[in-house]
Amino acid sequence: MERALLVGVNLNNGEDYKLSLDELGSLAEACEMEVVGSVEQNLIDVHKAFYIGTGKVEEVKEIAEEKEADVVIFDNSLSPMQMRNLQDKIGKPILDRSTLILDIFASRARSREAKLQVEVARLQYMLPRLVGLHAALSRQGGGSGSMSNKGAGEKKLELDRRVLEHRLAEYRRELKEVGAERQTQRKKRAASGMPRVALVGYTNAGKSTLMNTMLDLFGVDEIDVEEKKVMEKDMLFATLDTTVRKIAPENHHAFLLSDTVGFIHKLPHNLVEAFHSTLEEAKEADILLQIVDYSDEHYKEQIAVTNQTLKELGAEGIPMVYVYNKADKVAPENLPGKIPTVTEDSIYLSAKQKIGMEELICLIEKKLAGGYRECELMIPYTDGRAVSYLNENAIVAMMEYQENGVYMKVNCKTEDYNYYEKYIL
Repeated sequence: MERALLVGVNLNNGEDYKLSLDELGSLAEACEMEVVGSVEQNLIDVHKAFYIGTGKVEEVKEIAEEKEADVVIFDNSLSPMQMRNLQDKIGKPILDRSTLILDIFASRARSREAKLQVEVARLQYMLPRLVGLHAALSRQGGGSGSMSNKGAGEKKLELDRRVLEHRLAEYRRELKEVGAERQTQRKKRAASGMPRVALVGYTNAGKSTLMNTMLDLFGVDEIDVEEKKVMEKDMLFATLDTTVRKIAPENHHAFLLSDTVGFIHKLPHNLVEAFHSTLEEAKEADILLQIVDYSDEHYKEQIAVTNQTLKELGAEGIPMVYVYNKADKVAPENLPGKIPTVTEDSIYLSAKQKIGMEELICLIEKKLAGGYRECELMIPYTDGRAVSYLNENAIVAMMEYQENGVYMKVNCKTEDYNYYEKYIL
């Protein structure tokens, strides 16, 4: 296991740098590194050559040697020149926050789409850095080929810029094809008329746990529930692939639930851009469930990060329900009431303990209520397809086989109400 020394910079008395540095430690652990210490510095302006001051560079070098660190990780994005200069001075591989997140995404990606998205982001991140390091890395003549300057994306730094650009073009082409397939699937789901609900939120807030609990309690095919579950683990970015599952609670409207990639402070822009097609699930949802780790003392900052990322995606106008998860871990005196507690736009619950799931279903349905109407119909026996459709896609309060046809009292989508208006009593 590699030993990592963290370096954090407080620029202009920023209030969140401590939180960001703690998070960097969790990111390093997610990369299976052991954090052996941290160094901090208050700065008004960054040093153009080293990011941190020259005196602090010497201090980092001494502490890295003392702690026997294998790598030094900066909680900021470094320029190619800064990375090279720091590595020359400190004598250790240098990583920055963006590189660390990209490495985690690369190790977590499972589907072809996720792997392509991560690779596009990595190459986009590498290209400008190759420009700065071009002379040192890509034209080594007849030398041994060894490099003294390994760090961010070291598996790719040896490649020529032209090779990287060619690969990037190929990956983008493949990603476009995969994205077209996803768009086709999305159109089919939209055509079904079933409401779409998307789970969004900070990484490790409990989105996958909530998805799996929903499947346990309200899944369609009990036999296949285990196969349809997503991976849940107490770590940052445990899952990257967006999954969509049908949730069909008894006596409630069925809906499609999607689990999207989690957000984080200082999420590299290239990653948001690369995962844009995946995150379209959130953008096209009827309702967003923002899962919040209520047991985390920084949950308000995490909500702000999530809302800002959604705004960048163009999804800020979608109706939102704040799901304050892990409320069972919070002292009762700090809760607004016993869990589950429900307000107009929020609910306090525990997905892992399966507390508040029925109340959450009711809150979702309430948010979707504007798209439903109650009605009584008399459907002729010649239109058995209508009876079958309403049984599957509406809440049927009563159904009787009468002399003139099938009498049904239902709560159905407004579109279905209009479509079957000729049968309404």
